[in-house]
Amino acid sequence: MSQDRHTAHKALIAPLRAAMVDFSQEGVRAALARALAPEALVRLCHPLGDLSGPDAFYDTAYAPLFAAVPDLERRDYIVMAGPSEDGSDWVGCAGSYAGRFTSAWMDIPPTRQHFHMRFHEFFRIAEGQVVEIQAIWDIPEVMMQAGAWPMAPSLGLEWHVPGPATQDGIVPGPHDEAAGQATCAHIVAMLDHMIRHPALGGPEVMEMPRFWHERMSWYGPAGIGTARGIQGFRHRHQIPFLNAMPDRGQYPGQVTHNFFGDRNYAAVTGWPNMMQTISQDGWLGIAPANQLVTLRSLDFWRVEKGQIRENWVLVDLLHLFDQLGVDVFARMREGNKARYGFDPETGKALL
Repeated sequence: MSQDRHTAHKALIAPLRAAMVDFSQEGVRAALARALAPEALVRLCHPLGDLSGPDAFYDTAYAPLFAAVPDLERRDYIVMAGPSEDGSDWVGCAGSYAGRFTSAWMDIPPTRQHFHMRFHEFFRIAEGQVVEIQAIWDIPEVMMQAGAWPMAPSLGLEWHVPGPATQDGIVPGPHDEAAGQATCAHIVAMLDHMIRHPALGGPEVMEMPRFWHERMSWYGPAGIGTARGIQGFRHRHQIPFLNAMPDRGQYPGQVTHNFFGDRNYAAVTGWPNMMQTISQDGWLGIAPANQLVTLRSLDFWRVEKGQIRENWVLVDLLHLFDQLGVDVFARMREGNKARYGFDPETGKALL
């Protein structure tokens, strides 16, 4: 029996994932060349930017990381696939890159110890090739491990975010269309209720207990951190977020959302998928700039017995700061000079 197309799409990127478990330049270059269309659009988090094709992807993103982490390996804990409402087909992967951080990367000081960096990577597939990638690497997480995060401390817990408690995130085939659609519908309904507050009423209009398990875990990006339970989520993330940007969800025509489901998992990707104005104080230590900004938030949810039990969220915070004119890397480099000393001729920190 032939595979359904979503199972085949997961199989398409399986050799790429396998090549990254035992990372080598030759192996990963070859795997990228086989999976990606020659002019595939690769959209990466700040400061990596938009690229075209597998060679640019490797040279810009992977080669410098591999040089800094010579025993680099990829560890996926979610691999799922499905169709979005516009008819496009996606594979979503979540996990972490790991290895021994032996030399500076993006001027982040090496710890010379084990490091981990979360990733959410989405692959749009057409005619048997990856034609688009949208990916966020949690670079602030690496800064924190190196003691070099120069921005405000997180309200949530910073730790090594786990994979699914049920250990079933590598979703097998065949693709169950009805189950995937039901999971996705639950997430879309939840988000529809979330954006009703504060425009249409108090927190009760979100009906969070209807959608979220009382023991939910919300795994936010480094810089925000993890929250436990509905109250933890509200106080560690949601209240500061909404206080600062009360107009969120009011610009639907200017953002994109690609929702898809696979059994009891759902995901969303969009570049960007949020637009709102930082008009008040309270989030990430950012002053109320009264500036309209876009956010890239790539998410995964696990639904258990009709409620969301786990939610993995990565937001491109470095891109957000860049829109506000804040160069996080410049702040980090000045801190590096104070901590490690610097070469007076080059002005660079002695890492």
